[in-house]
Amino acid sequence: MADIETIVFTVVPLAIPVVAIVGGITLAIVRTRGQQKIAELDRRERIAAIERGVDPATLPPPAAMGGYENGNGWGSRLRRAHGLMIGGLVTVAVGGALMIFLSTMEPGHKHWTIGLLPLFTGFALLIASRIVWPVDSK
Repeated sequence: MADIETIVFTVVPLAIPVVAIVGGITLAIVRTRGQQKIAELDRRERIAAIERGVDPATLPPPAAMGGYENGNGWGSRLRRAHGLMIGGLVTVAVGGALMIFLSTMEPGHKHWTIGLLPLFTGFALLIASRIVWPVDSK
């Protein structure tokens, strides 16, 4: 029988990426199904309103066809820019912390350079946030 410590050190590192991948795929499926359900309910509501005699021009735009694209919903540029900015700040912080941590662990080695990858990824996200940020045309 294998020692519990051996099992923990061999199985847990292999399980982490599997759980992350399966969780990400599951999240994408659940989100897509939720958006489909919202669009379906919105279409049913519009059809019911039209059957009751409501003028379709007075109804709000359908969610599936731009209801969330009006500047304050899920698809707005401002929301996307905020998401990129938050992701960029977190990634820059992780990269900087990783560089500091690795430089203090073994001062004579250059392992701190591993932190450059998340650091520059974070900077790229911040630049993308600035590019996507909506411009007020006044």
